Amino acid sequence: MNDNRRGAALMTAAMAGFAIEDLFLKAAAQTMPPGEILLIEGLAGAFLFAALGHRRGEAILPAAFLSRGMLIRSAFEVSGRLFYALAIALTTISATSAILQATPLVVIAGAALVFGERVSLQRWLAVLVAFAGVLLILRPGIEGFSPLSLLAVAGMLGFAGRDLATRAAPKGLSNRQLGTLGFLMLALAGALMLGWTGGARLPDAREAALILGCTLSGTLAYHALTGAMRIGQVSAITPFRYTRLLFAIVLSVTLLGERPDAATLAGSALIVAAGLYGLTRR
Repeated sequence: MNDNRRGAALMTAAMAGFAIEDLFLKAAAQTMPPGEILLIEGLAGAFLFAALGHRRGEAILPAAFLSRGMLIRSAFEVSGRLFYALAIALTTISATSAILQATPLVVIAGAALVFGERVSLQRWLAVLVAFAGVLLILRPGIEGFSPLSLLAVAGMLGFAGRDLATRAAPKGLSNRQLGTLGFLMLALAGALMLGWTGGARLPDAREAALILGCTLSGTLAYHALTGAMRIGQVSAITPFRYTRLLFAIVLSVTLLGERPDAATLAGSALIVAAGLYGLTRR
């Protein structure tokens, strides 16, 4: 029970950190190319995790990074990071964060389709309800639909693929090594985006402070997330991922002046309710 409580606290802290990271990214992207922000954050985060690993005598770039499973995981990581960052920069944080909450249920569906895991009818119903919530937020085919909102869907699918591919990751890799690789993939996503858009320049003092905030909150959140997943029961801790949506809505409304409409709030409620239901069923 104590392990579950500590894990829940770490997961909640991680979700708060990721919501703050999104806020810094959104603010910096108002005046800087998003690709440059991701590139700088990725390199800085990879350096921090590599330094922590080096202190423990771990290889910075182990040969396992080139295994088939890790290459697939890295490809999904790049696509998830790329599209999610674009969604944060070009659309509202509240709607983007809401769509991201469907990730655990997409992972459940993927585990059944890719790995042949048995999924109960209750969980399949939860997946369908969450999909309905995403459609409610996107509102395809009616007034108010923005094609840019599909960026969040693409990012969510990338993260779900990354989580599924993690099953094939070599067991000997530490959290610090996975963190190094994850942030290197973030840097790669930024480089690809920057190569497409161009416009790189030296950040001014304000922009540098925002990127620093983005990097620190992102690395601390990742560290808390990996710690949470190694404490207690996964089924007891995973539902606390949904606190990210609460943090995102509060921050976007109070600091950015976003006003989520009724459809976004209703869709968010459907996704969270379906996720909690699906995670408590076998």
